[in-house]
Amino acid sequence: MGRSPCCEKAHTNKGAWTKEEDQRLVAYIKAHGEGCWRSLPKAAGLLRCGKSCRLRWINYLRPDIKRGNFTKEEDDIIIRLHQSLGNKWSLIAGRLPGRTDNEIKNYWNTHIKRKLVARGIDPQTHHPLSAAAAATAPSSRLQDQLAAAHSSCSPETSGTGHSSDDDSASVQHPHLGGIDLNLSLSPPSQPSSPVAAVAN
Repeated sequence: MGRSPCCEKAHTNKGAWTKEEDQRLVAYIKAHGEGCWRSLPKAAGLLRCGKSCRLRWINYLRPDIKRGNFTKEEDDIIIRLHQSLGNKWSLIAGRLPGRTDNEIKNYWNTHIKRKLVARGIDPQTHHPLSAAAAATAPSSRLQDQLAAAHSSCSPETSGTGHSSDDDSASVQHPHLGGIDLNLSLSPPSQPSSPVAAVAN
């Protein structure tokens, strides 16, 4: 059994917050503290969901939120922490006073990722892009071996290949160590009569 909903969806405002709603939320929290977000909207006289109030306070209205552009030092801290922590935005925000996890995540996705790619760095692995591409692509020698094995086993290029007339023949190639490459499918056998099927 799950948790009951935090509010009645039919009686809540959705969309942009008004100045009056912001003032009510700030005044209530200054007087009573953050407390229980589920009961806060009703106590503050707001027709909002508790989650909406919490996110509005944390991301926009808190007095300790740092406004304005990110500094070069903050960029460097975010990049360094992302390299060791990954997408753990709340942990990264804990090291940047006044910045929210949501703000840092949005800044990462809209600015820092592009900067790293422009510098030739993979934003996920933090390795040079050329090395990341080489690590994910198979070696050219392996590609050549696979191409040679495929071309020597195909019926068009080899006289010893699998013919369409003989479905029981298996194709074997000396470079593949006797691996059977017969990939033909045959229809399932059906009993000649229902009585024979029951007898088996």
